[in-house]
Amino acid sequence: MLAPLLFACSLVLASTSAMAMTIYKSTDANGVVSYSDRPSRGAQVFVFRDRMVEHLERQVFLDIKKQKGADAVFVRNDLYAPVEIELSFAGLDNVSGAPSRPIRRVLPARSNLRLALLTAIQPAKPLMYTPRFEYSLGDPTDAAQAYRYPLPWRGGPFRLSQGANGQYSHYGPKNRYAMDIAMPVGTPIIAARGGVVIKTENEQTGRGDDPSGNFVRVLHDDGTMGVYLHLQKGSVSVREGQRVAVGTPLALSGNTGNSSGPHLHFVVQRNTGLGLVSIPYQFDQPVGELPNFAVGKQ
Repeated sequence: MLAPLLFACSLVLASTSAMAMTIYKSTDANGVVSYSDRPSRGAQVFVFRDRMVEHLERQVFLDIKKQKGADAVFVRNDLYAPVEIELSFAGLDNVSGAPSRPIRRVLPARSNLRLALLTAIQPAKPLMYTPRFEYSLGDPTDAAQAYRYPLPWRGGPFRLSQGANGQYSHYGPKNRYAMDIAMPVGTPIIAARGGVVIKTENEQTGRGDDPSGNFVRVLHDDGTMGVYLHLQKGSVSVREGQRVAVGTPLALSGNTGNSSGPHLHFVVQRNTGLGLVSIPYQFDQPVGELPNFAVGKQ
């Protein structure tokens, strides 16, 4: 069973720019799915979007408390992680107290902070303004520490189906140094580094609404974050706010989200200034590479 899974996952790799290569997906009479850079009868273009959408808007948001003639503008962070925010105001009319420059702060985990108090210049008239609010997980002042990651799964051996700087889908800021490890659905996934679970998704079936599929995000003590993606529905066994140690069971591997086949997508990220980026990391033992069948190199 493992060989077909590894073969299917490896087919979608490309050695030229993902923006330039078209991958075709076809299914034969026996239901076997194949991927190729050459079109065949009945094949369809396969579009891979390895975006990471975590829908934090219900956990990081503006909380404007209206008082007589004034608006107290709070930012609330319900996450178990610090969040960097930037707040400014546009379209001001009848407003006093608005900052002349954007306010940029790091809000601690589980905090609620007042950032502005806007008052009416003419109390009989309403305040008119448009808040502009941006945020990103993590504290950009944290310094990443050297660490070699134990393999974040039990079983195998498995192989690397797309590595760091993989030009098929590991070319954006959030995923440039990610690694994809082909493995059967149901493989136990474990924490490769200790920290606090800050975000999970556990309800997606198949491709679902989020390209990341089901996932677990863990905040390490140095401010970096390990993210485990494409997990099996209903298998996530940790909760947000829980501290985990190396080897703690997190979930089972799956094929959810915009996944090219059963595999674990593992990436380490940090905030570098109102934005998450992936950073280089190393496993503490070698992980083999698959041939790139998509371009005929075996």
